[in-house]
Amino acid sequence: MTTKTITAESLIADYAADIAFVAEEEPATTLAVFNTQLATAADRLGKEWADIDGAEELPTAVTYLADAVDSTDDTERTVLVNRAATYLTDIHDLVEEYREMAG
Repeated sequence: MTTKTITAESLIADYAADIAFVAEEEPATTLAVFNTQLATAADRLGKEWADIDGAEELPTAVTYLADAVDSTDDTERTVLVNRAATYLTDIHDLVEEYREMAG
C-alpha cells in the first residue's frame, strides 16, 4: 500500500478555509501563516473555549508545523508536514461542530 505524500501546499489547500474560519481571518497562503492560524484554532476548539473532542491533537500538529517552517532541509520539512497532517484528519468535523455551536 502506498502512502500519499502531503506537501505544505496540499495541506494548506485542504485545510486553510476551515482553519481561517475558526481563526476569523482570510485563508492562509503560506505555511507560517497557516500554522499561526492553526494555533489560534487549536485554542478556540480546545478545552478553554469550545471543548470539542479531538481538538486536543491540534497542538501537536502546530508543533510539527512550527518545526517544518523553521526547517531548511526539504526532506525533513516533508516528514514534519506529513506528521502534522496525521493530526489534522478530523479538522473538517471539528470545524463543523464549531460552526454548529456558533449558530
